[in-house]
Amino acid sequence: MSKPAKAATLKPRLPRGLIDRGPAEIAATERMLQTIRESFELYGFEAVETPFIEYTEALGKFLPDLDRPNEGVFSFQDDDEAWLSLRYDLTAPLARYVAEHFDAVPKPYRSYRAGYVFRNEKPGPGRFRQFMQFDADIVGAPSVAADAEICMMAADTLERVGIARGDYVVKVNNRKVLDGVMEAIGLGGDDQAGRRLTVLRAIDKLDRLGVDGVRLLLGPGRRDESGDFTRGAGLSDEAIDRIIRYVSFQAAPTEGGDRLAFWEKFFGGWVEVVGGSETGRQGIAELHAILRLCEAAGYGHERVRADPSVVRGLEYYTGPVYEAELTFPVVGEDGQTVRFGSVAGGGRYDGLVGRFRAEPVPATGFSIGVSRLFSALQIVKSPIVAGAAAPGPVVVLVLDREEIAAYQALVARLRDAGIRSELYLGAAGLKAQMKYADRRGAPAVVIQGSDERARGEVQIKDLIEGARAAEAIASNAEWKAARPAQFSVPEGELVPRMREVLERHFAG
Repeated sequence: MSKPAKAATLKPRLPRGLIDRGPAEIAATERMLQTIRESFELYGFEAVETPFIEYTEALGKFLPDLDRPNEGVFSFQDDDEAWLSLRYDLTAPLARYVAEHFDAVPKPYRSYRAGYVFRNEKPGPGRFRQFMQFDADIVGAPSVAADAEICMMAADTLERVGIARGDYVVKVNNRKVLDGVMEAIGLGGDDQAGRRLTVLRAIDKLDRLGVDGVRLLLGPGRRDESGDFTRGAGLSDEAIDRIIRYVSFQAAPTEGGDRLAFWEKFFGGWVEVVGGSETGRQGIAELHAILRLCEAAGYGHERVRADPSVVRGLEYYTGPVYEAELTFPVVGEDGQTVRFGSVAGGGRYDGLVGRFRAEPVPATGFSIGVSRLFSALQIVKSPIVAGAAAPGPVVVLVLDREEIAAYQALVARLRDAGIRSELYLGAAGLKAQMKYADRRGAPAVVIQGSDERARGEVQIKDLIEGARAAEAIASNAEWKAARPAQFSVPEGELVPRMREVLERHFAG
């Protein structure tokens, strides 16, 4: 007689571009997020939350690719055949929220949001399909003073989470300047929007690909290490040279020098690149104003500076754009020393809320890449993410399964007193239960056999003290004689005596 066929089992697989997180990382991330919240609230921002799903039309033309609804985003149709999408970022949903509640929210409206966003893109190293962002935005403030305040808050937030001054810089540019450069090379007008976006994306890769890589993307195109080919913008050599000259401007004012003269000379070079473009000249003036405001508040060139290579990839930016870049060196997997790069970015998007309303609504804001910032804090060993993991629960062991109700009563007594605890729910014996408590990171266990129950007692075993004592005990016989860190108490004293154990190890 043949054996019955074994039922097929599913292979546990995580989809590409997604990650699982354990309790230690979650706890450390929450500490980081709380510090960011406190920084944003210090500047008067308040929390708001939007759902993961929006109507695709609410994301609209600001999606990364425009040919079909699910290009770049995860989209589906509901029962009414309306297209819905998982949010691509937190800014477009905010624009919808503000427009929908326009009369109820104060203007200017300062808000922050934290949550997951989703990208239907090719995953790779450091590129995920689901990741968390933390945004702060000011809606209804047309002055570049709002942009300056966002830059200052970005600098303050990085320092509060543990990035030392000198290990970061907030780089600022202006899309109007970029538009001026585009006009100067013949890419102005609505009919050139696609090529302009290709150019902006090429410039945005300057830090990663260098001048030669960007030159290829501005011209015929570039083939990467995997063999994938990216079509270029097809610009002339003269146009490419103008853009490369523009993004290569780098300078810093000297201490004690004439700073006004420096800025006039620095931005004078930009004026030459934008030529006669009034849009470009307006952008340069706005950029100059932002830097003056930041410097007046104590945020000098070492913290906030102009940088023409800052582009930001999305097309909804209309004015100042900025990136918070970490400048300390990191050794990569190939052994090469590189900069960590950008952990936050944003800019002014005056047209986004206005899509839903008749009148224009100015807005500006920035977004922190939570995972990237978390990785950076691990590298610099910030106390926020390098702090000790929270202790596990006290575990009440089960020696007599017929008395499960009695053990449950012990657990309830601990929980009623606010002591994190759990009842062992497996089927193993005492030795395996002790191993389970170790794996849970339990600071202590509660043991009650029939003899202890008859006497109205329990035993508390301090696992932390026991591990320390075990290092000093040479033999098994000595261990049994000492019974380190294990003692009996009346059931009525379980809570106060357990508190003593926990406070000994985790006071403060």
